[in-house]
Amino acid sequence: MTNSATPAPAALRPRERATEASRGAVGVLAVGSAGMLMLLCATQARRSAHVRPRVPAEPGRERRLAARLLHAGSCTLAASVALDSAAEHYRAGFHNPFMFAGPSAAAITLAAAAKGAASAGPASPRRAGIFALAALAGCVGTAFHARNLLRRRSLGAVAALLHGAPAGAPLGLSFAGLFGWAGEALLLPPGGARTPLPLAKALAAAAAAGLAGTAAEAGLLHFRGAFASREMYLPVLLPPLAALALAGAASRPSPRRLRAARALVGSTAVLGAAGVAFHARGVGRRMGGWRNWRQNLLAGPPLPAPPAFTGMSLAGLAGLILLGGGGS
Repeated sequence: MTNSATPAPAALRPRERATEASRGAVGVLAVGSAGMLMLLCATQARRSAHVRPRVPAEPGRERRLAARLLHAGSCTLAASVALDSAAEHYRAGFHNPFMFAGPSAAAITLAAAAKGAASAGPASPRRAGIFALAALAGCVGTAFHARNLLRRRSLGAVAALLHGAPAGAPLGLSFAGLFGWAGEALLLPPGGARTPLPLAKALAAAAAAGLAGTAAEAGLLHFRGAFASREMYLPVLLPPLAALALAGAASRPSPRRLRAARALVGSTAVLGAAGVAFHARGVGRRMGGWRNWRQNLLAGPPLPAPPAFTGMSLAGLAGLILLGGGGS
């Protein structure tokens, strides 16, 4: 005799089909969104793929394009930091009042960078001031996270790095401020048609350092996740190659090095967009899936983290444009 309190297998099938349908819809939405971002990044990378323009370009064209890319990179980084820090600090209960400063500063930087990316006007001293304060706020946040790690030193260095506050996370805000400030500097009336080569090299080197640091943080967190999926190796392998190519192009610019760096940096930008879809799939695989989104969004793979690669890559593309055009 069948127990009335236990539902029959046939009664569970409609609910299971509805659950599978909802998971499929979420997957399609995530992959579609990532695909659109990948298409936008690929289009921008293709536009900036020429070392020399085929027709004479108007003076300052490379500067304006690089400034637009720098603002877009700053906007992407600020959005990643704002959402990720808000989620992580909320999970920690905002036990320290200073934990409100990170998401707030990142949100203000996001608004300033978005306005700079959408505007074709001259430089704004107000935006430049916001970006400078963002760079400083990121350094202060790094000091707080380092203090948190020192308090956990009794657990051991490895355990503190795996389970403590991520030491390099606030530096994303510093890079967002740095790239935004550099974009404002490029919008100032130039003394000539070309960008000084030291500035172009400094931007490419900064983007290379940012990519390397972001890859190190991703490797640490994916190690904590035991590299459960093969795709988790991609953020550990591809961005360092892009960073090396950027550093090589910054040290000794040449057409071949610029082309190789553009290909690797553009691929890293696409990887950052695709990472959102992979993390969304990871959230859906946790117990309860997206039906339990209130818990799984906090406990699962962070959705805002992968676009940090895209933000760094956009800034790297800006440096390569200046190295291949106005910076040469």
